[in-house]
Amino acid sequence: MSRHLDIDLLRTFVAIAETRTLGRAADQVGRTQAAVSMQVKKLEEMLNQPLLNRTGRGVTLTLHGERLLGHARTILRHHDAAVADVSGAGLSGTLRFGCPDDYAAAFLPHILRSFAGLHPQVFVEVYCAPTPRLQEQLAKHALDLALISTADTGAAAAILRREPLVWVGNRHDDAASREPLQLALSDPDTLDHRWACERLEAAGRPYRVAYASGAMSGLLAVVRSGQAIAVLTQAAVPDDLQVLPTSRQLPRLPTVGLTIRFDLPRPPALVLEFAEQLRRIVPAL
Repeated sequence: MSRHLDIDLLRTFVAIAETRTLGRAADQVGRTQAAVSMQVKKLEEMLNQPLLNRTGRGVTLTLHGERLLGHARTILRHHDAAVADVSGAGLSGTLRFGCPDDYAAAFLPHILRSFAGLHPQVFVEVYCAPTPRLQEQLAKHALDLALISTADTGAAAAILRREPLVWVGNRHDDAASREPLQLALSDPDTLDHRWACERLEAAGRPYRVAYASGAMSGLLAVVRSGQAIAVLTQAAVPDDLQVLPTSRQLPRLPTVGLTIRFDLPRPPALVLEFAEQLRRIVPAL
């Protein structure tokens, strides 16, 4: 039996993996559920491996199915980009973009609106999370590209934008003066968490990480309650909160750089075009 991977079979398989049911996948690819089931069977026979576990609630991927999913997504991205480029039909397809949670509100509306105006046939899936989680998703090829926060080492060519980290508190309380200082920080492996702790320890200021989470909404809720202060990039500070002045007890924090990372060494045309749009827009926001 031929071992060539058929594009239609792969597209159906990805639809099943994303919807977790044969019925919804059939609607997505425009086939009957029976036809979708036959396509899966054909793909399993060709690879000589089970790809799906069928349950009462739908389907889950087997270990072999999980392995195929990453390859299938990569093949489809390259296929769709090649068809659009050679046919002159313009860019189309799906692009998976990661953005640090603290930049989402400030940057994403401008980025997505401008790109949609140039390429209306492209669907952009957005995943917001702290930088270490974005890097994990890139390593698994679950994202095509991501904006990444990095230490500002002065490599101007690689950094799109520099953002100072700042202490942030409620406008109507004195959380910054409490002893020990109560902090609401992102995940322990993020730059803001590490640098906040390092600077306070160097200054000899007692502190306690009262709340740690990768969810920006949770951090902001704690700060708004007046129970703790947070560390954010300056662009991410909401209007109802305030940047706290630095002092000997609240030391100045470093600046982070914002750069682009890809999941592939040679990204397809669609991904490169989105990256170019990021390079044009992000520095000016």
